[in-house]
Amino acid sequence: MDIDEDKIDEAALALMYLTLHDHYRVWKQIDWEVTNRLHDKGLICDPVGKAKSVVLTDEGLKQSEELFNKLFSKDK
Repeated sequence: MDIDEDKIDEAALALMYLTLHDHYRVWKQIDWEVTNRLHDKGLICDPVGKAKSVVLTDEGLKQSEELFNKLFSKDK
């Protein structure tokens, strides 16, 4: 099967929005390959380290919220 990694990254970023705390921090319970790609795309700060959370960049926060609403909000 040919997997679209961009779609995986979008879903992961959207799910990170569920764990948003302290304005920009999210829990990093996502696969390392995904977090590395999100970092390479400039959406999160460097995920390497002992911290259990990562910091979303301004663009990462914006996209995370937009994708969460797009993928998981019920239409009214």
